[in-house]
Amino acid sequence: MKLKHLLAGAVIAVAAGPAAAQTLQIQASGNSGSFVDLFYKDWAERFNRMTGEGRTQIEILPFQAVVPYRETLDAIGAGILAGDMQAVSYFAGRDQAFSIIGDLISGYDTPDQVSMFCQYGGGKEVLQEAYDSIMPGQLHVVGCAAFTREALVSAVEINGVDDLKGLNIRAPEGLATAVFEAAGASPVPLPYSEVFSALEQGVIDAADASSYADNARTGVHEVAPYPLYPGIHSMAVLQLVIGQRQWEAMSEADQLALETWYTAMMTSMARASFIEDERVKAEELASGTVTVIDWPQEERDKLRAIAVGAWEAAAAQSDLAEKALETHRSFMKKIGLLD
Repeated sequence: MKLKHLLAGAVIAVAAGPAAAQTLQIQASGNSGSFVDLFYKDWAERFNRMTGEGRTQIEILPFQAVVPYRETLDAIGAGILAGDMQAVSYFAGRDQAFSIIGDLISGYDTPDQVSMFCQYGGGKEVLQEAYDSIMPGQLHVVGCAAFTREALVSAVEINGVDDLKGLNIRAPEGLATAVFEAAGASPVPLPYSEVFSALEQGVIDAADASSYADNARTGVHEVAPYPLYPGIHSMAVLQLVIGQRQWEAMSEADQLALETWYTAMMTSMARASFIEDERVKAEELASGTVTVIDWPQEERDKLRAIAVGAWEAAAAQSDLAEKALETHRSFMKKIGLLD
């Protein structure tokens, strides 16, 4: 259902005053019934028990439950939703800063490093600045974090950067496409629903897909038995953004509770996702159905060096994108990822 069809009948009841009780409806990235969706809902219940009756409560809605995923920000501004808990890169069309903050392809080695960037490296602050530039005074960034490093599934062995040359690789438009092109591959834009058949028919050799466990569950390893894990490229940054009106209607205690809850939830989800990936990987290795390829650090560093050019090209498209990239670089130097 399009946003414009909801506007006419949309009513939101947010009580005035600095400490009003309210229920925040937040649209998230998890498909209904998925691991992510169920995880969010379990943790929403925890938050609601923490705050209790008469205080701020939250309700996490599945992917596209109310509006299409790229319309959540406007829905918050219109009072249809209270918040967004999706990938930052969904909004890259509004400014390249969201692309650079949302997934610095091949930049970080672990999800925890990305989450540290958000919490301690200026990521949250530059994301807030990005939202202030497109919707002044309307959105408040509660937090951002990554919870998984996507695996790259492949029908052929890819043991290092040189093996990428000449391969047809499914990749989303944007930074991922630019990085794979710079490494000598031929990116192919395909929806995830077509990845299995494209691999099976030899249309593509490999695919930027999902987490290791998700790829195994959907059967992709049957036609791509050489997964690169841990992945070499994508770690999507997720966010929790709520309307400024809703934020100001919360008590200081509830504001602090929401910030602390988000950090704890994303840390817990990263750990749960890692455990599930490792469990599924062990089962597949024991059955002999896959050959898992883990690039040595020197190959990961080579791909990062190639990716820098793609980052810079994207950053040149706006002043805010340049600031976002410089914020990343400053933090990456502090933790030894860049010289």
